[in-house]
Amino acid sequence: NSNAWFQNVAVIGSKAKTKSASKEREHSDSGNLSVVVHGIGDLRLENRPVPVPGPNEVLLKMHSVGICGSDVHYWQHGRIGDFVVKNPMVLGHEASGTVVKVGSSVTHLKPGDRVAIEPGVPRETDEFCKTGRYNLSPTIFFCATPPDDGNLCRYYTHHANFCYKLPDNVTFEEGALIEPLSVGIHACRRAGVTLGSKVFICGAGPIGLVSLLVAKMMGASQVVISDLSSTRLEKAREVGADFALHVANETPQEIAQKVEALLGCMPEITIECTGAETCIQTGIYATRSGGTLILVGLGPAMVNVPIVNAAVREVDIRGIFRYCNTWPMAISMLSSKRVNVAPLVTHRFPLEKALEAFETTKQGLGVKVMLKCDENDQNP
Repeated sequence: NSNAWFQNVAVIGSKAKTKSASKEREHSDSGNLSVVVHGIGDLRLENRPVPVPGPNEVLLKMHSVGICGSDVHYWQHGRIGDFVVKNPMVLGHEASGTVVKVGSSVTHLKPGDRVAIEPGVPRETDEFCKTGRYNLSPTIFFCATPPDDGNLCRYYTHHANFCYKLPDNVTFEEGALIEPLSVGIHACRRAGVTLGSKVFICGAGPIGLVSLLVAKMMGASQVVISDLSSTRLEKAREVGADFALHVANETPQEIAQKVEALLGCMPEITIECTGAETCIQTGIYATRSGGTLILVGLGPAMVNVPIVNAAVREVDIRGIFRYCNTWPMAISMLSSKRVNVAPLVTHRFPLEKALEAFETTKQGLGVKVMLKCDENDQNP
């Protein structure tokens, strides 16, 4: 009898051990809180397994992730153009974090390194990669673009060559803001902004503001920025706009005339950051003959524009698609303190309050909403 009793206790003890071990395992497998869009209007916080890095990857403990308009668009509409959410997808692509584990082939990073993440990683060395324009590769992996998962989660793996070490004097939030800043860099490079340029920027949202910062950094002597929102224009003045133009019901031609009056001439460069048809029209009318209009904002697939006006005045119309080869430049700009992106962050939320953070972004409150993914470190 006593033997049977001892055996029972042993069985119960081993069951308890197994149970606690499986609970521990369950915690380590699913301790990866993630923000996942399931379909139109269906955004959830859920635990996913902690991923394992491949040979050329690093496992990151995420720190700061900004919410982009595209994240909100996938949540509200389930698609952007041809990119359709067909399966649950983790959102987020403006991000920084700390390396916790490196793949077997990674030599330039080690655990403890703080990094900024470039979200677009080419899957093959095609013609676009060979010419240095890898952003145009049709097979590129891009965080939070269907079907690729983003990095708005506790733990995330990414190709090590697209993780860039942050200097000690650059914060995690600044590291996360390199992604939108890169759009500004790419736009200003494509526009040919240089010493003495006069620039008109349509739209004072996050992308309009980073384009302003970069244009001034690249030598633009005067920048006019326009928007419907007085609050956003106030922020634009704060970060260096020479003129902030509040627009309401004016026609595109009238706005173009106001821009010319403010600058004393027509700008050589216009950077259109809204995607709205009337703003593209304004961009054409406003740009000096022989100048350049850069289309950054994405709106309807088909728009009516005064194309003959642009053609006969030799206004170059150029598009941009994301960015390429910008992270090293952005890190140098931030490290040298020549560019200050910190004022763009107006709201911060812990990862657990992601749904509230998305609601804030949807309502157009503030400029950049930042999610803090490390429960032990909520600092910038």
